[in-house]
Amino acid sequence: MDRTQSGRGRGEAWPAPPHLDALESEAIHILREVAAAFENPVLLYSIGKDSSVLLHLMRKAFFPGKPPIPLLHIDSTWEFREMTEFRERYARQELGLRVIVKINEEGRAAGVNPFDYGSNAYTEVMRTLPLKEALTEYGFDAAIGGGRRDEERSRAKERIFSFRDRSHRWDPRNQRPELWSIYNTWRRPGECLRVFPLSNWTELDVWQYIAREMVPLPELYLARPRPVVQRGHDLIVVDDERMRLVEGEHPEIRTVRFRTLGCYPVTGAVESAAATIEQVVQELIETRHSERQGRAIDRDEACAMERKKREGYF
Repeated sequence: MDRTQSGRGRGEAWPAPPHLDALESEAIHILREVAAAFENPVLLYSIGKDSSVLLHLMRKAFFPGKPPIPLLHIDSTWEFREMTEFRERYARQELGLRVIVKINEEGRAAGVNPFDYGSNAYTEVMRTLPLKEALTEYGFDAAIGGGRRDEERSRAKERIFSFRDRSHRWDPRNQRPELWSIYNTWRRPGECLRVFPLSNWTELDVWQYIAREMVPLPELYLARPRPVVQRGHDLIVVDDERMRLVEGEHPEIRTVRFRTLGCYPVTGAVESAAATIEQVVQELIETRHSERQGRAIDRDEACAMERKKREGYF
């Protein structure tokens, strides 16, 4: 979505809560700390709302210069087409940033997909493995991500500077204290830290900040008529010809949007009438449902996300 789709014009007042200034200042301080303390950091850019806010914060942190930190997108090859188009149009062409795209080519050649392999094995092959390979291949010593503590219970265990061993494994019982917001950036050669500048933000904070700052996002976050099939409780958007329909399934047009973005066959949409950012904010104020209710990778087993993170998933 471009800046004109916010439902208002540039310069118009938005009644954002004052604590957004404190959250913004904390995040910018963390980003500058990463740039100062690490030799080769990278920002993990999933093209979703959280990493888009991070990108916006990083541009502010180093304005008027370009951010000194490259972007890394782990491309599973099953993202929504609009997401990859947005990456090229906005991050590469409009902003002129260095964007590294990592694909597990062996997995793609083997035909690994969410239908035949299931979300668990598919995520391991097409997300976790290429992430670990990219971090090692480019020698990144810090990976900045948009994880927030309110998203999912395993993410609530993360410190802002979260330690990983040389194999990119996470041990939630072996993390460094961050007393008085003092961060410990020490590491041995070959080790890497994950850094979460949005740890203290909520989903509503993110959307109120997007509204205030007019942060560009893929239009998938706004309600539009889209072709969907219902599988269990999930509404799956039929994004391209690779979608496999089971017997009796027929796509129907429903007005839906996404609260979180991932690979389209395993990411459920929600029915919504929120067609502008301001309407999204109002919808979030009124909803009582979890942000990640439509993410199949969170439900494929008990403690699924924590196990994936222990093995190297972001």
